[in-house]
Amino acid sequence: MKPSIPQALRDARNGKLLKLLRANPRIGISELARRIGMSAPAVRERVQRLEEAGVITGYRVELDPKALGYPVCTYVRVRPMPGKLPKIAELARRMPQVVECHRITGEDCFIMKIFLEDLDGLDRILDRFLAHGQTTTALVQSTPVPPRGLPLPGEDRG
Repeated sequence: MKPSIPQALRDARNGKLLKLLRANPRIGISELARRIGMSAPAVRERVQRLEEAGVITGYRVELDPKALGYPVCTYVRVRPMPGKLPKIAELARRMPQVVECHRITGEDCFIMKIFLEDLDGLDRILDRFLAHGQTTTALVQSTPVPPRGLPLPGEDRG
């Protein structure tokens, strides 16, 4: 069964607006209005409605971890000891090197994306988690598919 498409996304102009914002989040309202063929106040109102509906959840600046001095990317899975599940989540929240932490199914309960200054720092990070459970680590060698947005309604979904 296909999930339902929110009403806001069924509108062709909203779809075009989202495509333009996805391609360039810094584009101005006036430029959006020109490209869509609407007035700037109407476009501003549409953007506001999409934000209120939770379709647009924020505007982000992506920084290159390597440029910030974190060239090593790892994924760490954690299998907490009994009663330690909340400790793992809290520890991950407090560590700025942990850029993602997901609660997952299976034998491991968490998977985290962690950036490091160097491989020597891996032991220090892992030791903090090992006090609460067992870890399994994978080093990222390359990223053939960098982070990207999901297809919008009407776009090729593969």
